[in-house]
Amino acid sequence: MIDQLVTTLIATLRDVVPIAVVLFGFQLVVLRRPIPHFRRVIMGFLYVLIGLAFFLEGLELALFPLGKLMAAQLTDPAFLFGDGAPMDPSNIDWASYGWVYLFALAIGFSTTIAEPSLLAVAIKAHEVSGGGIGVWGLRVAVAIGVALGIALGVFRIITGTPLHWYIMAGYMVVVIQTMFAPRAIVALAYDSGGVTTSTVTVPLVAALGLGLASTVPGRSAALDGFGLIAFASLFPIISVIAYAQLAEWRAHRRSS
Repeated sequence: MIDQLVTTLIATLRDVVPIAVVLFGFQLVVLRRPIPHFRRVIMGFLYVLIGLAFFLEGLELALFPLGKLMAAQLTDPAFLFGDGAPMDPSNIDWASYGWVYLFALAIGFSTTIAEPSLLAVAIKAHEVSGGGIGVWGLRVAVAIGVALGIALGVFRIITGTPLHWYIMAGYMVVVIQTMFAPRAIVALAYDSGGVTTSTVTVPLVAALGLGLASTVPGRSAALDGFGLIAFASLFPIISVIAYAQLAEWRAHRRSS
C-alpha cells in the first residue's frame, strides 16, 4: 500500500507541476511581480499534492470497488427475483431494477451535495448576487438534476437504448429553456453542469456505470458502461434553469 501511495504521489506531482509552472511563470515573467505570500502558496501546493494522492489512492481502494460491488449485488437475479431465479435475459425487463434506480438517485444526489467544486461555485454565486442566489438552493437544484440524470442513464444502460437520443433530446430542452430563462441564471446554470463532473461524483458514477453494464445481461462494459457522466453534466443545467424559472414565477405571482 505504501508503494502504491508513493507511485500515486509521483503521478500527482507530475500532473500538478505544469500548473505551477504556468502560474509562477506568468506571475514572474509576464507580469514581473513577486508572488505574494510565497511560503503560504508553497505550503498550499504541498497540501494539494498530499491530499490528491490520498484521495486517488482511496478511490482505487474503496470507491471504485464499492461502486462495482453495489451494482453487481443490485443486479443479481437472486436479489431481484429471489433464490433460484432464472438467468435467461429475456425474463428480465427494465421494471425489475427498481432498487437500482433508487440507488442511482441516492448516489447522484449525495455525491453532488458533497462536491467541493459545486460548493465553491455556490458560495461565489451567493456573493456576487448579493444573496439573491442561495447556496443551499443552488446545491439542491444541481443535486436533483444529477440524481435524475444518473437514474435516466441507468435506465439507458439497462434497456440498451442509444445514448445520443437522450443527449440530443436533453439539449433541445436546454435550448428551449434558455430562450425563456432569466438572463442572470443562464451562465450559472451552464457552469453548474460542469462542476458536477469533479472529484467526488465522477469516480462513483463511472464505477456504477461500468459495474452495471458488466452485470446486466447482454450489455458491454466498453460500449454501455460509459455515458453516465454526460447525464450528470446535462441534467443539472435543466434543473437549475427550472429552479430559476420557478423562483421568478413565484416572485411574479406574489407581486401581482
